[in-house]
Amino acid sequence: MFDFQHSTYNIQLSTLNLEILTPEKKLYSGEVYGVQMPGVSGSFEVLEKHAPIVSALKAGQLKILKDKQNHFAYFNIQSGFVEVINNKVTVLVEGAVSVEK
Repeated sequence: MFDFQHSTYNIQLSTLNLEILTPEKKLYSGEVYGVQMPGVSGSFEVLEKHAPIVSALKAGQLKILKDKQNHFAYFNIQSGFVEVINNKVTVLVEGAVSVEK
């Protein structure tokens, strides 16, 4: 798996749109460079131009690469689903809490 923090690759990062939604409210909306999620079969990552997918998520930590300066945001999420299509990532979860690191 590609690790945002420990990468030695010199890649050009482009943005994608991320939304994190619960039944009660929208928790996050904005342009990001990537997102790592806890899939039911293991963690996976979405970057720009990812193939369209729909996947189930298990409870765990979601990690967002917010910009080129390695600024991250973290959410502890409950189970849910993610849809990726045309550089838009929509995360639908039962609940989530922002985590400071």
